[in-house]
Amino acid sequence: MLSSSCDILSWFSKRDLAVRIGVFCSGGDAPGMNACVRSVVRSATAAGHEVVGINRGYQGLIDQNFFLNAKQQPIMGARDVSNIIQRGGTILRSARCQRFMTDEGVRTAAENLRQHKIDALVPIGGNGTFRGSAELVKHWDGQVVGCPGTIDNDLIGTDFTIGFSTAVETAVDAIDKLRDTAESHERLFLVEVMGRHSGYLALYTALAAGAEIACVPETPTEIPGIVAHLSQLQQTGKKSIIVVVAEGDEEGGALMLAEKLQRAECTFATRTVILGHVQRGGSPSPDDRMLATRLGDFAVKSIGAGATGVMAGEVNSQCVLTPFEKTFTEHKQLPQALIDLLECMSN
Repeated sequence: MLSSSCDILSWFSKRDLAVRIGVFCSGGDAPGMNACVRSVVRSATAAGHEVVGINRGYQGLIDQNFFLNAKQQPIMGARDVSNIIQRGGTILRSARCQRFMTDEGVRTAAENLRQHKIDALVPIGGNGTFRGSAELVKHWDGQVVGCPGTIDNDLIGTDFTIGFSTAVETAVDAIDKLRDTAESHERLFLVEVMGRHSGYLALYTALAAGAEIACVPETPTEIPGIVAHLSQLQQTGKKSIIVVVAEGDEEGGALMLAEKLQRAECTFATRTVILGHVQRGGSPSPDDRMLATRLGDFAVKSIGAGATGVMAGEVNSQCVLTPFEKTFTEHKQLPQALIDLLECMSN
C-alpha cells in the first residue's frame, strides 16, 4: 500500500519503463473527457508505456496529487479505466489553477514532473489548458501533446472538439421541449447557451433545433432588425419563436437581450431560459466517444514519434497536429455557409 508522498516518490524512482506519460483534465469539464483518458491509458499500456493520472489538472500537478489505483499505486492500467467511456465528467476531476498562471507555479510543476520522472504529458482541455502547456514546455524538456476537450469548439486545429457534439445535443433536447410551450402560449423564448468568445455552440444548436435566430459574438446583433424580422414572421402566421443566444454576444446574454427587445416594442411575449452548466454534463454522444478515442490514441502515438508542444486534432477526418500557440492565438471563424443557412431556414 502506498499513501504518503514519500512512498509515491519512492515507487516512481523504482520504475524504469521507456516512457512514463502523465494525463490530466483541465478547465471546464466536457463530455468525452473520460473516453479520452481511457484511450490514452489503453493505447499507452498496449505500447508498453506507463501512465500516471494527475488529479485536478495543473493544480494537482503542483500539489503532486496523483490518481491511485486499487493497490494505492500512482499508476493507471486498463482496468482502472473500464466502464468510463459512457460517463460524463472526468474521473481525474478538473480544476482551474491561478498559481499555474505565475512563473513560480509553472516552475514548480516542471520540477515535479522531473522529480517523478514523467517523460510526457497529455493535457485534455481547451485554450486555457493549452496556454498553460505552451508555458510549461519553456521550463520542462519533456513532451506535451494535448487533446481538445471543450464544449465551445473554439480551437484552431480540429474540426470539432471533444464534448461539442454532446453539448449541442443537450441544448437541442431542451429547446425541443421549450418549443412545445412556446407554441402553446405563442411566445418567444430566448435560450442562452455557453460561448463567451465563440458562437459555434449557439449556431449549431439553432440550426439543429430549428430556431429562428442565433445571436453570436462573431456577428453584430441588431435589435431593430431582429424586431422587424420577428414582426414579419408573426404577420405570416408564425406562432412561436426560438432565439439562441451565446453568453458572449455583444448585446449581452438572454436576460439583457430580452429587455432590449421589449424596449424596441417586440410584439411577442418573451421568456428567457439560461441552460448554464447543464450543457457540460451527461453521457457523451457516440461522436464524442469516437473523437475522444481517436485523439487519445493519436496523442500517444505522436509522443512515441517524438512530437511535443502540439495539440492532436481531427481535420477532414484526418488526425493532425497543431502547435499550441496557433490553437488559441487565432480565432476560429464560424462557417459563413452555416450562417447563411440559418437565415434561409428562418424565413
